Amino acid sequence: MIIDIHGHYTTAPKALEAWRNRQIAGIGSPSETPKVSELQISDDALCESIESNQLKLMRERGLDLTIFSPRASFMAHHIGDFQVSSTWAAICNELCYRVSQLFPEHFVPAAMLPQSPGVDVATCIPELVRCVEQYGNVAINLNPDPSGGHWTSPPLSDRYWYPVYEKMVEYDIPAMIHVSTSCNACFHTTGAHYLNADTTAFMQCLTSDLFRDFPTLRFVIPHGGGAVPYHWGRFRGLAQELKKPLLKDHLLNNVFFDTCVYHQPGIDLLTRVIPVDNILFASEMIGAVRGIDPQTGHYFDDTKRYIEAAHVDADERYKIYEGNARRVYPRLDAALKTKGL
Repeated sequence: MIIDIHGHYTTAPKALEAWRNRQIAGIGSPSETPKVSELQISDDALCESIESNQLKLMRERGLDLTIFSPRASFMAHHIGDFQVSSTWAAICNELCYRVSQLFPEHFVPAAMLPQSPGVDVATCIPELVRCVEQYGNVAINLNPDPSGGHWTSPPLSDRYWYPVYEKMVEYDIPAMIHVSTSCNACFHTTGAHYLNADTTAFMQCLTSDLFRDFPTLRFVIPHGGGAVPYHWGRFRGLAQELKKPLLKDHLLNNVFFDTCVYHQPGIDLLTRVIPVDNILFASEMIGAVRGIDPQTGHYFDDTKRYIEAAHVDADERYKIYEGNARRVYPRLDAALKTKGL
């Protein structure tokens, strides 16, 4: 199987965005706040939004299954308070679950959390539990910066985050470390903030002993790890200066990287520097970079083409496409096995 571990519902029906705009307007004027029941999206509308977009491209590119979560830039945890985020997360997670029920052979849900700046992260646990136990979610997205580019939360190694980690370990699910919209003009959302966060999350893990406390905790750092593979020597050297173990022992039992890197030299670097056991196939298609590369005539986010052309053998390619995903996402593996896959 070819499993894309990084998909977002970027093509949700316009009614979702319209409802969200009303919710945001209601923050300053409560009388304008819409009820959840006012959001009406039919199964037909969901099917149309998927069949003409994600599923169409999956079929064209030869992808079998996508781990599907709410649109990252729409999480916008910096907007409103916890109640706003809680309501919004519940709506978005339900839509991804419905997609997974409509297309069970092609989509498996992952959850966004109702994070809110300055709020105890333990408030996210009920939504996490609901998504795993009721919706069959196989992972969560964890935003290390719910302030939207101002980085007011403690680092991922801080005990502040431990309630979520404890629940992740209990359910044996990984977290994709994924920020949302940047409201800081210095950081473009997808061109800077996302990649900054990937690099920052890795360094926060490197400088800590987080995985000594949680030896089975697993993080997926998206977008190829940001600057990490390109500066692997720097990170190795910093770990040495900090008297940390070798990175393969210190982090690589717990930290993994996806292939949302949109050119061949980038994938070639990723697969040369990072052990293949730590690389999971992903495209984040219909996401940040949607156009066609004039140098190749193919979509930038058609990442399968890069893996096929990379210097990896058949066994390594199997790990990237399927084997590693089954290992890092045990609930996904269990769900596939119940289907005889």
